[in-house]
Amino acid sequence: MTVSPAAGSTAGSMRPAASACPACIAAPAAERLAAAGDLKDARLMLSLPTAHCAVCITDVERELQRHEGVRSARVNLTLKRVSIEAEPGVSAEDLIGRLDRIGYEAHELDPGLLSATEADKRGRDILMRIGVAGFAMMNIMLLSIAVWAGAESTTRDLFHWISAAIALPTVIFAGQPFFVSAWNSLKGGRLGMDVPISLAILLASGISVYETMQHGHHAYFDAAVMLTFFLLVGRYLDYRTRAVARSAAEELAALEVPRASVLRGGEEVVVPVGQLVVGDLVRVRPGARVPADGIVTDGTSEMDRSLLTGESLPVWAGPGEVLSTGEVNLTGPLTLRVTAAGRDSSLHRMADLVATAESAKNRYTSLAERAARLYSPLVHLLSFSAFAFWMWKTGGDVRFAVNIAAAVLIITCPCALGLAVPAVVTAASGKLFRAGLLIKDGTALERLAEIDTVVFDKTGTLTMGAPEPENLADLDAADLAVAAALAGASSHPLARALAEAARLAGVVPAAVVDLREVPGYGIEGRFNGALVRLGRADWLGATPGTVTATHLQIGAAAPVSVRFADRLRPGADAAVAKFLAQGKAVHLVSGDVEGAVSALAERLGITRWRAGALPAEKAALVAELTASGAKVLMVGDGLNDTAALAGAHVSVSPASALDAARTASDIVLLGQDLAPVAEAVRVAVKARRRIKENFSISLLYNVVAVPIALAGLATPLAAALAMSMSSITVSLNSLRLK
Repeated sequence: MTVSPAAGSTAGSMRPAASACPACIAAPAAERLAAAGDLKDARLMLSLPTAHCAVCITDVERELQRHEGVRSARVNLTLKRVSIEAEPGVSAEDLIGRLDRIGYEAHELDPGLLSATEADKRGRDILMRIGVAGFAMMNIMLLSIAVWAGAESTTRDLFHWISAAIALPTVIFAGQPFFVSAWNSLKGGRLGMDVPISLAILLASGISVYETMQHGHHAYFDAAVMLTFFLLVGRYLDYRTRAVARSAAEELAALEVPRASVLRGGEEVVVPVGQLVVGDLVRVRPGARVPADGIVTDGTSEMDRSLLTGESLPVWAGPGEVLSTGEVNLTGPLTLRVTAAGRDSSLHRMADLVATAESAKNRYTSLAERAARLYSPLVHLLSFSAFAFWMWKTGGDVRFAVNIAAAVLIITCPCALGLAVPAVVTAASGKLFRAGLLIKDGTALERLAEIDTVVFDKTGTLTMGAPEPENLADLDAADLAVAAALAGASSHPLARALAEAARLAGVVPAAVVDLREVPGYGIEGRFNGALVRLGRADWLGATPGTVTATHLQIGAAAPVSVRFADRLRPGADAAVAKFLAQGKAVHLVSGDVEGAVSALAERLGITRWRAGALPAEKAALVAELTASGAKVLMVGDGLNDTAALAGAHVSVSPASALDAARTASDIVLLGQDLAPVAEAVRVAVKARRRIKENFSISLLYNVVAVPIALAGLATPLAAALAMSMSSITVSLNSLRLK
């Protein structure tokens, strides 16, 4: 099933239908094993863009485990992936087709190109250390109550030694994130925030051990553990808001087909794509992705390029046509002569663009990090000055001077400063999550508050990316029944849309027999002895139109046109209107044809638009705007948008976007409504105000507390309690966002 080659109106992002995925490549199992060079179980990994809940996990795992040869299937809902252990003869294509039959879109990923989920491990590690520190803190506080109640002499020393036995291992274990970071900072010749933090923890612990050995009245093990606990909480909040997103470049590379079917000596041999060389002949079956750049030498079909270029319509492919890595073959088998593979392929060049753009974005530092550059040296200077002054004042009383220096270091410990940003981002993230937006990066809100320019993709972003027939009423009941029967037998995106619309309209498909898909042209069959066809205008002898359409012909009757349009995403008009009202410059850039882009721009009131843009051109537009001083918000959903998303000052992608696009984005739109994107800017401005207020609170606290500590009026324990109060105050101020 194909469309008029002159189609020019929107038809949505025609993503490859999972049902179009091919059957297992018809090479003998022994050859497949020999090519792979491995007789062990196969490890397969599939991306599941539409999985979103526990029911999805159950459905996918149960369906895959029913497939013969599958030993296990485990879904990771956070990463939207399923890992499969299976016998060597099981192919990803079989499993993708099986998932499609129960309504789940899937794409094969190369497990070898995906790193382990270190981010998840880090989060669990911090949580474990928080638990240990919290448990130890409560027990030490109970022992401290006995000391505060008047325990003397041997009893007091016993409680102090028990506290030491709990606190010291806790501090050594729970404080490792700070100690390691501080050591790395010192080795690099820097004074990061973790240097004063580590010194404060170690000094509080060291003083406490010394006081206990000297039978002192006060030990500060509770202060050391309390300090560690609150700092770990701040570190975990920071980790959660940043979300340690996976690399978009890695995700792009993993989308490359891991294996290819090469024609050698007249036979198909399955080899890893890394072994492809220029000149190889590769067989690409219907539903499969193209494994390398090349030129078609045999066969005709249609290619879905929407994920790579943003073109809303499948394009015809035949001998002499140039294809790119990652395009999806829709209808007929093709033979391709490789012109570029591996690192030289177009997909890898796109991944390199993303990696470059990500590096540029990562140079952005948060307000807290910028403040810490000035704060950390000042903390050390104050503490050392207090030690030197009291050594001189007391005539060399090291014990007293160290206590005051430790109190200064603890009371100025940048815990409140460390919480100033994460606490606000956590509160704002919760507010935006309830509005349908997921914040992935801790600095995203700060950057979102600064934007003055918005760049929208079209297909799948401002539109739903799904074609819908708009003139079914023009067909009589008999013709519509025939069209439904033909469309139901095709995997073409327009055919699927037509079949679904007919089903919803209650149309019963006619009894069409001898159904046959003609690759690159359409589908045909016989109804009451007459030849019936659904497909390209020129195949049926009709005149190509200027809109997205397919054509139906029954017998010798004149072909009837079925026109399609792409539905506007809910809230798209409201989002654009709000941005324009806020004084933002709004751009529309798309890989689609000029007619479709100009029509949408006019409909939404966007005066700056560009059609036919390639991925590199989208990224270049964002770079040009940035170079001119603009702070760009990019909103897009396809592989062709990933470099632009990564290069923008801040970026948003819908949850329906491909994994790579979501990974490159700072914010994910969870629902279909686009209106919350504009509202997020207002929340971001409020969040930035709260962050600045938190810095003011932290500064005011230090102005009041530091002189008290410098005057020797605060013990390390009192300093820890004051530090905790400042952290709680910052957290409460952050919660005002809700």
